[in-house]
Amino acid sequence: MSDGGGSLSNAVVVVSDFVETNAQIPTNSVVPTPKASSGPLEVSGGYLERLPLASVRSGLADLGEIWHHHLPGPGIGTVLGEDGLTRRSFPGGSVAPFHSDAMIEFVRRHGAPRILCVWGLGVSEAVLAACADSIIVYNSIDVPALRVPPEVSRHFDLVLTGAQWQSDAVAERHAGMPTYILPIGPDFASPETFFPIVGIEKRYDVVYVAAAQRYKRHDLLFDALERSKTPLRAICVMGYGEDGERLRQDAAARGLDVDFVGPPGVSHAEVNRLINQARVGVVCGVDDGAPAILTEYMLAGLPVVANAELRCGLQYILPETGIVAPAERIELAIVDALQRTDFRPRETVLDRWAWPNSISKFAALIASLEAERADRQAVPKFG
Repeated sequence: MSDGGGSLSNAVVVVSDFVETNAQIPTNSVVPTPKASSGPLEVSGGYLERLPLASVRSGLADLGEIWHHHLPGPGIGTVLGEDGLTRRSFPGGSVAPFHSDAMIEFVRRHGAPRILCVWGLGVSEAVLAACADSIIVYNSIDVPALRVPPEVSRHFDLVLTGAQWQSDAVAERHAGMPTYILPIGPDFASPETFFPIVGIEKRYDVVYVAAAQRYKRHDLLFDALERSKTPLRAICVMGYGEDGERLRQDAAARGLDVDFVGPPGVSHAEVNRLINQARVGVVCGVDDGAPAILTEYMLAGLPVVANAELRCGLQYILPETGIVAPAERIELAIVDALQRTDFRPRETVLDRWAWPNSISKFAALIASLEAERADRQAVPKFG
């Protein structure tokens, strides 16, 4: 493993819970030196990219990196992305929370990042201990507020949550641990990635962008389409999941007018184009985190109909952005949304949840945590 000589001292590193299998990894561990760009860094891509890109764009960090794990092989994979982020893949990841000796060694050589963001199923306590100098931030991306054991979560300096009940759950496990409702998907919305396309044909009444998995509750959408007295045409865009064929068969058996895209997924640009072909976006899940698609629909100019039982993310459904409806009335809400002209979804997201708003909040949280840590370290110890 080459040393590279770089430092992560003013970097924001995001560790996802993605584990790459059957990986072919070229060995490299170089930490890049920040380079002056020809223009402002574009904050685009998915929920993994937008926080680190916004951190660099805003000046909160000099470097942004995304880390994940792979099996098998000992090497560290490094890709310097054209988007301005460095992506690294570390050996490990057989059991969550994921442990990697190579990740710990990498931190020892290059220093802990200023900000370490841990998403989802998390990393081992040993990895977090190696990053004790970092401000460690966690977001579960899912319904459980904490998807890691207490010996791991006790190292977090801040937990970003998607609803107040999640913040309460964190407090039940770790009294006094700072939390803030700022889910990284919908609250770091990218107007550069999702936007209205002028002149595009509106071929669909409804679009649902969601994994082909049962918890996304496509069945509730199909039930609504089947009940609707107004004929509705829909498109389902599925990035991943094991239920794609089952959903196609179900829609066909019911005689529904539904087109399907994926799995596998398509590019963000193509997702934006497909969203733009519809008039209303839906979120049908119940046991779901605050899905990024909530504000992505809105940035494309679509009002959103959301299941009233969605456990995280209903704060984005305002009179200006959409309608909350119980499962048995989703079709009525869709028809209502199709008839209304008073929504302002994109403008509302720009005012409230686009990445410039969220990174300002995030930077203030980091500054407060760093100041508190500095104060603690400055207190003399006696005895």
